[in-house]
Amino acid sequence: MTIPPRPEHPASWYRASIAVELGDCPPLEGEQRADVCVIGGGITGCSAALHLAERGYSVVLLEAGEIAHGASGRSGGQILPGLGTDIATVEKALGRERAREIWEMSREAVRLTAALIERHDIPCELSWGYLHAAVKPRHVRELEAFRERMARDYDYSALTLLEGDALREHVVSDAYPAALFDAEGGHLHPLNYTLGLARAARRAGVAIHEHSAAVEIRHGDPATVVTARGRVAADFVVLGTNAYQAGLVPELSGRIMRAANYMIATAPLSEAQVAQVLPKNDALSDANFVLDYYRLSADRRLIFGGEVSYDGREPRNLTTRMDDKIARIFPVLEGVPIEYRWGGDVAITLDRAPDFGRLGRNVYYAQGYSGHGMALAGLAGQLLTEAIAGQGERFDAFAAMPHRRFPGGRLLRKPLLVLATHYYQLRDRL
Repeated sequence: MTIPPRPEHPASWYRASIAVELGDCPPLEGEQRADVCVIGGGITGCSAALHLAERGYSVVLLEAGEIAHGASGRSGGQILPGLGTDIATVEKALGRERAREIWEMSREAVRLTAALIERHDIPCELSWGYLHAAVKPRHVRELEAFRERMARDYDYSALTLLEGDALREHVVSDAYPAALFDAEGGHLHPLNYTLGLARAARRAGVAIHEHSAAVEIRHGDPATVVTARGRVAADFVVLGTNAYQAGLVPELSGRIMRAANYMIATAPLSEAQVAQVLPKNDALSDANFVLDYYRLSADRRLIFGGEVSYDGREPRNLTTRMDDKIARIFPVLEGVPIEYRWGGDVAITLDRAPDFGRLGRNVYYAQGYSGHGMALAGLAGQLLTEAIAGQGERFDAFAAMPHRRFPGGRLLRKPLLVLATHYYQLRDRL
């Protein structure tokens, strides 16, 4: 389950700033027939439903809670090219040519996000500019090597290494010796974006049913998706459940792990404070393995995320640790109130590369974005649509990525992952 917020704070700033009216999406009742049944109302599911409907398919979308209940409506909202893993991981597994194809599709994912926002008039505060910040000298060398490699091997020239005064024009802090500025990255309000996709899907004819958890998928032709109060018979099923699969498909058990991240939002900053924090309104994440990330909202709040938990329990001293981080990075914000605190779950794979694939002839899935899904999940919805329509080459480029289950089996999987994370957290401090 998603980590509950502390009772003295609202659930999230995103929920308090909804700008998209979706309307009533009643639970599924009785039996329905559709070309495609989409399970999951996050970006993957809403994008797939929208693209399928625009191609003329009849679509039923089932969401266990409310649209964007998971990471799609709770995240840092960063829209970035690339994957949750380094492109070198893809290159090692699939070769340079296929890695280049995947990298270019990740750039396409960012462009698609912007196009969907414009086409469907989604009020989600899209803004451009992203910094990947070094925390120590080792990171500076790694970032410069990455910039050179991407320019040389992937023809990607949107990266600029910033240091000194050039860096302080973007982020006013002594915490970072350098950062890569990515002109193709940006940020948005994730909940409004996902609700906007769902609204566009409804307008295209998709039947959306909230509070309709899928409890069983009966494979066949057609397949049948069963909920507590109804069922949908469909020629195809799309799984967009990500961290919330909860054993629905045993074949995928162990291929992803749930990880909770935590976020806070300050009170609105003054213009003078903004000028001493993020004067160009960029998003930022640091280069640590267990990273911190942040951006400004349209009403000038600092939206700050980080920390991690794999067991569903809030880390010890979470409030103090996160508040201290902000004070250390931006001393100018001392005394600014924290008005919202919330958490949410993402799904990670063992190598942090996304996991796309098929189960049998007519069940498709996309999952495991590993904290890098805000743009890629939208493209996944388009690729799933292409595959269902018989044009699966681009989907198969991602599906070719090999994935192993997390070691340790059901009982030891989480403890081993926690141990590994502790190792990387120690390495972050060195």
